[in-house]
Amino acid sequence: MAYLKVSGTKIVDQNGKEIILRGAGLGGWMNMENFISGYPGCEFQIRAALADVVGKEKSEFFFDKFLEYFFTDADAAFFKSLGLNCIRLPFNYRHFEDDMNPRVLKPEGFKHLDRVIDLCAKHGIYTILDLHTAPGGQNTDWHADAGTHIANFWNHKDFQDRVVWLWEELAKHYVNNTWIAGYNPLNEPTDPYHTRVIDVYDRLYEAIRSIDPHHALFLDGNTFASDFSHFGDAHKRWENVAYSIHDYSVFGFPASPEAYTGTDTQRHRLRRSYEKKRQWMDERGLCVWNGEWGPVYARKEYEGDRTEAINEQRYRVLQDQLSIYNKDRLSWSIWLYKDIGFQGMVYVSRETPYMTLFKDFLAKKHRLAIDAWGADDSHVRDIYQPLIDLIKREVKPEHQNLYPAPVWKLSDRVGRLARNILLSEFLVQEWAEHFRGKSEEELDAIAKSFSFDNCLHRDGLNKILMDNATLVGQEK
Repeated sequence: MAYLKVSGTKIVDQNGKEIILRGAGLGGWMNMENFISGYPGCEFQIRAALADVVGKEKSEFFFDKFLEYFFTDADAAFFKSLGLNCIRLPFNYRHFEDDMNPRVLKPEGFKHLDRVIDLCAKHGIYTILDLHTAPGGQNTDWHADAGTHIANFWNHKDFQDRVVWLWEELAKHYVNNTWIAGYNPLNEPTDPYHTRVIDVYDRLYEAIRSIDPHHALFLDGNTFASDFSHFGDAHKRWENVAYSIHDYSVFGFPASPEAYTGTDTQRHRLRRSYEKKRQWMDERGLCVWNGEWGPVYARKEYEGDRTEAINEQRYRVLQDQLSIYNKDRLSWSIWLYKDIGFQGMVYVSRETPYMTLFKDFLAKKHRLAIDAWGADDSHVRDIYQPLIDLIKREVKPEHQNLYPAPVWKLSDRVGRLARNILLSEFLVQEWAEHFRGKSEEELDAIAKSFSFDNCLHRDGLNKILMDNATLVGQEK
């Protein structure tokens, strides 16, 4: 078996045959996220808090079992049964180095990443390695695991040096693995100057290519993989590279301005948003990969009788996006494979030890809207609105839209800082206290809640994905 390559606008095999990659991201696994598994704040915060409550040994045991159960052979077999052929594997740099011991490789970091890559290969599934969290935080959001809204990765050269070093180590380890479709070196950068991201990509390209001349690279656009407008002629320096957009639609989220019914105007908006993200590539005949996209879904415990109707709208958004992608023969990776019931193709049963243990806490999290992703702030909007009003009243309009505007509106920024960072910080210890006094057997059972056998399937989503797994338009 040979490496996949980027040739013009296509991904091809060794014979030049086009390979269209269709799959999902394994979010919440080696880069945990609050809305995916139900904790507040950032992964580094809950890991520290759990170690304080149960001790370092038990904490490490729990998180290792969590990683083990989250993706097993049963998951890979199910994924393949849907006709999907590629999984994007997000991971946190902290699995491979410690902040207090930088540039010293932790070989145990490869334990679960190797295991899942091999499981996927066994079932004929390609993988794409995604550095989702970089030292200092490469973007302004929770999934950069920095605990702040400042993306300090762009402000400190040493953070950038460490990422170059890490990709050199990863390239050494995986250079001969042909089931890896490629490397996604930096998830969703938010460089406010729009130029440093290109400098970092130049460095990463040279570092990886000096060790691994074979694997394709998938480079995200700036500002959450939405903006290539400052990339200029950078592509002329790079070979075997695809360019990654993240094509989320507001129609797939609670903040949608209107109910989605698939009108001509709404479908035009879907198409226009997508085309704008890939415009730079289309003007230059470059390969596009949609590394993240997909709606979130209503849950009966929160949306009640409206759940089914809301989700039918979300499935329509999904199908209309896929109709666009199919015409363009687009490779994509939907977000995401597994979670606790908000967006995943499979999700942890409400009857499991984890979900019963955290039932009341999860309801509190939802009511307080302390996760940014798909937040419904209707229960607390009146609390934060005076702060928004104050800023609007006291700050000149031309100074209100701080980067990463327009992706972040003023209300989003207040929500990030006041709810998702400040308020969530006060709930981290409460989350950890749920584990106090638990034995290893109990911790194992809680972690096992995330195993495939303890998950339910979002059948509506999975049927649409299966029907579209190999559906593409005529070759251009």
